[in-house]
Amino acid sequence: MNRLRALSTEQQVGLLFLILFGLLVVASLAVFVQSLRAAESASDRQLRLWRDLRALWVGSTVFWLSWLSGPVGATLLFGVFSFLALREFITLVHTRRSDHRSLILAFFVVLPLQYLLVGTRSFDLFTVFIPVYVFLAIPASSALAGDPERFLERNAKIQWGIMVCVYGLSHAPALLLIDIPKFAGRGAFLVFFLVVVTASAQIVQELMSRWLRRRPVARHIDRSFSYRAWGSGAAAAAVVGGLLVWITPFRVLPTMAMAAAVAACGTLGDFVMRALKKDAGVRWWGNQPSVTGAVGLLDRVAPLCFAAPVFFHSVRWYASVAP
Repeated sequence: MNRLRALSTEQQVGLLFLILFGLLVVASLAVFVQSLRAAESASDRQLRLWRDLRALWVGSTVFWLSWLSGPVGATLLFGVFSFLALREFITLVHTRRSDHRSLILAFFVVLPLQYLLVGTRSFDLFTVFIPVYVFLAIPASSALAGDPERFLERNAKIQWGIMVCVYGLSHAPALLLIDIPKFAGRGAFLVFFLVVVTASAQIVQELMSRWLRRRPVARHIDRSFSYRAWGSGAAAAAVVGGLLVWITPFRVLPTMAMAAAVAACGTLGDFVMRALKKDAGVRWWGNQPSVTGAVGLLDRVAPLCFAAPVFFHSVRWYASVAP
């Protein structure tokens, strides 16, 4: 531990990515060997594993490139992800021709301005820009189109898409740029911490939902979601967060509390997106690539969209009050 702490910031972050990509290589080899031994009946399962593994490779590579390219590169990369996720969301919900001006505002004004605020570290403004100003501007823009049919429903969908795909996801690059005393240049560790605890909670929740007696909270949305499985996922994330305390600037108990809260929000966010998918009549976002041009990106980033704002504000709050 003392040797790790003695390394420079660049060496520590480089070691982090070396471990990350090393684990991905091992996982890829294990899935490849398993696919050679698997029967044809397990082909669907293997395809899902390869799809999830490919998503992890893409996400890890983007994570590495965002750190390597600095604040500007990180902001641009996550901005592209937000654009694609928002496009995937909008193409699968009902909109009308009169919504075009609001959609142009969302894609080409709100999204760039939000990430510009992130890139310039204007954190006080970027945290209220969308929930306050954009939420007032979108319905005003729609009203000027003169179409009152399903007005509230249409605007709520656009506002919700902006909130999840732009506002929520923009907090991830903000973690790379946040300035914490004695933790300068180590924002990549915070993003790594966020992703690991969120993924750990999802994996444990899925496993516990199979092992425990199912008592679904909302069976018409998802039969596997229960309070016990959800709580087990949050508890597992707290343990993982405690094990990763050495890569954070926090103490053990606050780190575990933040990990549990972040993971709980992430898994709830995934549950909310499942409800939206049910309402839209799709199995997963991007299951119609000829229409959306996407391959389920929103499925991958939905937990982070809910967890990242909670973690970002927890980090800022703790850093401002910690001695």
